[in-house]
Amino acid sequence: LDYAFVNLVNPSVVPLFWAKFEGYKQWAWVSRKVCRVTWSGPQQGLAAHLERYRNSPVMHSSVPEEFQPVYLQGGVRMPFPPPVKAPRAPRIRNPLNRVSPACDVSVGELVDGATSSF
Repeated sequence: LDYAFVNLVNPSVVPLFWAKFEGYKQWAWVSRKVCRVTWSGPQQGLAAHLERYRNSPVMHSSVPEEFQPVYLQGGVRMPFPPPVKAPRAPRIRNPLNRVSPACDVSVGELVDGATSSF
């Protein structure tokens, strides 16, 4: 996993969440990667992220499902909103130039009762 968007449902949990995940490196497998927590941008909030990704090239039929966004609410997978226009095929980039953290968690705007993971 390269990154996740996490919508916290209560502002009071932000400091605890941040403290727990920033710098996390106790993976179940051997890895030198370290988790980094940042504020999400330019989108903020569940609705903005769902809208952003519903028409994204990552939703194209050529992209395997395991690489597409997942929307969870209360830990239960929810249907992802269908695109309003046909997503274009993704561009292939040179994977050798790619640097990715093990976990880059963006904390989105706090939306009551909703959680998301992408």
